[in-house]
Amino acid sequence: MNLLKKVTFFICYFICFFGYAQELPPVENFSAEIYGADNQNWSIDQSDEHYIYVANNKGLLEYNGEKWNLWQSPNKAIIRSVKVDGDRIYTGSYKEFGCWKKNNFGLLEYNSLSDKLDELLIDDENFWTILIFEDWVLFQSLNRIYIYNTIDETFNIINSETVLYKIFEIDRSIYFQKVADGIYKIERGKEVLVSNDPIFQDNILVNIYKIDSKTVFLTQDAGFFTLQNGKIETWESPINEVIKNQRVFSSIQLKNGNLILGTISNGMYKVDLKGNVIAAINQEKGLNNNTVLSLFEDKDQNLWLGLDNGISVVNLNSPFSVYNDISGNLGTVYASRLYDNTLYLGTNQGLFYKEFNTNDNFKFIEGTSGQVWSLEVFDDTLFCGHNTGTFIVKGDSVKLVCDVMGAWDFEPIENNPNLLIQGNYDGLYVLEKEGDTWGLRNKIEGFDNISCRQIYLNKSNQLFVNHGLMGLFKLILNDDYTKVYTKLIDQSAPKSLGSGIVNYNDALIYNSSSGIFKFNSSKDFFIKDTLLTNEVLLNDTYVSGRLIVDDETNTLWGFTNNSITYFTPGELSEDFKINKILIPKSLRFDISGYECMSRLNDQSYLFGTSRGYIILDLSKTKLLDFKLTLNTINKSTLNGEKMPVNLNEIGNFKTSENNLNFTYSVPVFDKYLIVNYQYKLDGMYNEWSEWSPSSSVSFENLSFGDYTLRVNARIGHNVSEDSIVYHFTINRPWYISNTLIVVYIVLFIVLIIVVHLLYKRYFNKQKQILLEKKQSEFTLSQLKSEKEIMNLKNEKLQNEIEGKTRELATSTMNIVKNNEFLNSLKNELANLKDTSSVKPIIKIIDKDMAKNSDWEMFQEAFNNADSDFLKKMKSVHPVLTPNDLRLCAYLRLNLSSKEIAPLLNISLRSVEIKRYRLRKKLNLDHKKSLVEYILEI
Repeated sequence: MNLLKKVTFFICYFICFFGYAQELPPVENFSAEIYGADNQNWSIDQSDEHYIYVANNKGLLEYNGEKWNLWQSPNKAIIRSVKVDGDRIYTGSYKEFGCWKKNNFGLLEYNSLSDKLDELLIDDENFWTILIFEDWVLFQSLNRIYIYNTIDETFNIINSETVLYKIFEIDRSIYFQKVADGIYKIERGKEVLVSNDPIFQDNILVNIYKIDSKTVFLTQDAGFFTLQNGKIETWESPINEVIKNQRVFSSIQLKNGNLILGTISNGMYKVDLKGNVIAAINQEKGLNNNTVLSLFEDKDQNLWLGLDNGISVVNLNSPFSVYNDISGNLGTVYASRLYDNTLYLGTNQGLFYKEFNTNDNFKFIEGTSGQVWSLEVFDDTLFCGHNTGTFIVKGDSVKLVCDVMGAWDFEPIENNPNLLIQGNYDGLYVLEKEGDTWGLRNKIEGFDNISCRQIYLNKSNQLFVNHGLMGLFKLILNDDYTKVYTKLIDQSAPKSLGSGIVNYNDALIYNSSSGIFKFNSSKDFFIKDTLLTNEVLLNDTYVSGRLIVDDETNTLWGFTNNSITYFTPGELSEDFKINKILIPKSLRFDISGYECMSRLNDQSYLFGTSRGYIILDLSKTKLLDFKLTLNTINKSTLNGEKMPVNLNEIGNFKTSENNLNFTYSVPVFDKYLIVNYQYKLDGMYNEWSEWSPSSSVSFENLSFGDYTLRVNARIGHNVSEDSIVYHFTINRPWYISNTLIVVYIVLFIVLIIVVHLLYKRYFNKQKQILLEKKQSEFTLSQLKSEKEIMNLKNEKLQNEIEGKTRELATSTMNIVKNNEFLNSLKNELANLKDTSSVKPIIKIIDKDMAKNSDWEMFQEAFNNADSDFLKKMKSVHPVLTPNDLRLCAYLRLNLSSKEIAPLLNISLRSVEIKRYRLRKKLNLDHKKSLVEYILEI
C-alpha cells in the first residue's frame, strides 16, 4: 500500500511539475470572427503575389497580409476546394466549379466552367480537390474527375462506380483511389490500375509521397505503407505507432521533404523522412482547433492549417521557437543558464533543469521553491541568486552557501578570484571561497537597507550600485571590502525607473530613459553616447534599461518596445555595430526591467518570458524579400457611397469625387514580423508620415490639382525596394474649367475695352462740353437766324396755303355756279313744249356735267390745300368708294348738302342719302357729327 501511494505521488508530481519540453515555431491563429466567415476551412492555396486563398463554408477567403476579404460563390454554397494558377483562382463547390480573376478594380469576378459541360452534373455533387497539371485542370468529386483543357476549353470525364476520395500528383503522374476497388493513375486521359491490394480497398488514402525512391502511401486509419516492385508493405517508422489510434484527415510533404500530418482529434505532427516525430502541435499547444481539414506550405515556408474551427499559421522557418508553459508549472522565467550541457531555468516558482537539446521534461530541483533572481557562473561554479539566499548548483541538486535573503547580483573582485561581492535586498555582502567551499565572509558596512539589484566594481575600486528609484550610487570601499568610505549619487547618470548598468569592453554602460551613457574614468562622470542612443531608440520607444553581456561572443543585448537590440564591436573603429531583432514587447511577454537572456550555442539565444521562453536562432534572421501592393482605390463624394477605381488607369476624378481611400499591404505571415507603412502625397504633404501599422489612408475634400501618392513599407529596418507611386488628378470645378477660363479672359479683355471706351467717351464728352461751351454763342445766334428764316418760310407757306385755299374755294364756287347754271338751263329746256328739238341739247348738257375734269381740277386743288387727306381716309376706311371720297372732300370743306348737290349733279335728297350711307360705312355713332369726324382726320 505504501508503494502504491509513492507511485501515485510520483505520477501526480510528474504531471504537475514536468511539462513536455518542446520548443515550437510561432503559431498565429485566425478565428471566424477575425476573417469574417464560417468556422470550417477545406482547402488553402497562394497566388504569385503571395495572397492566401481559403475555401470556406461561406465562400472564398482572400488574405493579403492585412485584411481578409470574403467572396461568396454564385450559388452561395460551401466552397470545398481552391487552386491558384497564375492570375486564375479555381474553386469547386456544390454542383459548381469555375475560376475567379481580378478585374481592373482589384476585385474578384467569377466565371463558371461547369456551365460549359455538355453532360449534367450528378445530384448532390461536391468538388473536393483541384489539381493543375500542365495545360489541364482536374476537378474531382466523389463520383467523377472532370479534366478541363485550358487551351481548347474542352472536357474529358472519368467516372467511377465507387467513391473517389481524392486525387494526387506524384512524380508527374496523377493518382486517385476508388474506394473498395484500388489505386489508379491517369495515362493518356484514361485510368490505369496501379494496385488493388486489400489495404487500398479497405482503407481511405490520404496522400502519396516519394521517399528514398519508394512510393509511400498514407491511409486515414492504418498508417503508412510502401509500394516497391509491385509489393505493398507497412512502412516501419515511429510515426505509425503515434497515429495508430488516430485518424489522419490531411497531409502534405514540405519543400524540405518532411511530412505534415493533420489529424481529426489531435492537431498536427511534423515527421522527418525516417518517420520520426519532429514536432507535435495541437490545440493545447497553440492551434485554434484539433481537427485539421487542410494543409498548405506557402512560398515563405509558413504552414497554413485549415481547421474545423478557424485557421492557424505555423512559421516553420521562423528564427524563433517558443516554449509555452501552458500548465503554468514553470512560471515566469527570470534567469537561465546553459551549464555542463544542462539547461537551467530560474523562475518565480523555483529552479528547473533538463538535458540540453532533448525533448525531455523540465525537472524541479528540490529545495529551490520560490523566486530565483539570477544564475551566474564564476570559477567554473554555477551560483543561484534566490529569494531565500545563495545556492551553488551541481547537477540536479543545490547547496545553500549564504542564507541572507534576496541575492540579486554577483560581482567578482579583480586579482582575488576567491572573493565575490553580492547584492542583496538589504545591502552588500562578500562571499569567500575556502578550499572548495563558498560561504559568507562579511557584510559591507555603511550601505545598509538599500536594495542592490545591479552592482559593478571597476579597477579603481569604485563600486556602482544601481537603484531604479534612488539613482546610481558610487561607493568607495576599503581595501578588505568590509566598509564603505564614501557614498554619493552620481548626478551625471540621470535616474530612471527600470534603468540598468553593465560592464562591456572594460567600460561601464548606464542605460536609462534619458539615453545610453558611458563612464569616463579619467573625468569621473558619465557621458551620453549619442550614437548608441539614437540608433537604439530610432523609431522606437524605451521600455527598459536592462542590459545583458554575452562574454563569449562579446555582444551587448538591450530591449526596446519593438525589438531586441544587440551590439558588437566595430572591426575598424571604436563604434558599435547595431543589430535589431524585430519582436515587439507585446509578443515577448517579458517583464520590463527583469529581461532574461542566455546563450545556448554560437547562434542560439534563450529569452525568458512570463509563459516560458523563446529561443532565437540568429542564423535564420535573414533579410526577407517582400512586395508592397496597392490593393484598392475607392472614390466618393462628401458623405457619399464609395465607388471602386480602375487600378490600371491614371486617376482622373471629378471635382465632387475628391474623397479618396487607398488600401495596400505586404503579404508576410510571420507572427513576429510587424509591417509598418509610411506615405506622402505630393501636391499636398511634402513630408513623409510617421511609420504606422495602418494599411490604408484616406484623403478628404482634396482641392483640384495634380497629386502623386507614394507609399513605403518597412519590416524592421528593411524598407521595401519597390514603392507604390500613384498619380492622379482632381479636375477643376466647372466654373474654373479651361473653357470658362478662356471666357473669363475674353470677358476681362472686353471689360478693359469697355472701361477704356467709357473713359474715352467721358473725356470726349468733356471735350465736347468745352467745345459746346465755346460755340454756344455762335449756336444761339445761328438758332435765332434760323428761327427768323423759319418764321419767314412759315409765313410764306401760310400764304401759299391761304392762296391754295382761295383757289380751291374759287374753283369750287365756279364749279357750283357752272353746274347750277347748267341745271337751270336744262330745266328750262325741259319745260319747252316741243322737246324733240332740245333733246340733243339736254344730252350735251348732261354729258358735260358728267365729265370728271371738274372733279380732277378740284381734287388737285384740294390736295394742294389739304395734302394726303384722301389717302388717310382710304387707309383708315378701305371700303370707301371714289364717290364716297369725293363727298368726304366736299364735307372737309364744310360745304352744305345744298352746295354739294350741284357738285355731284344730284338732288338734295340724294346728297342726304349719300351722307347717311357714308356714316354707316364709317361706323359713326349717331351722336357723332359726320363733318366733325372728317375735320378731325
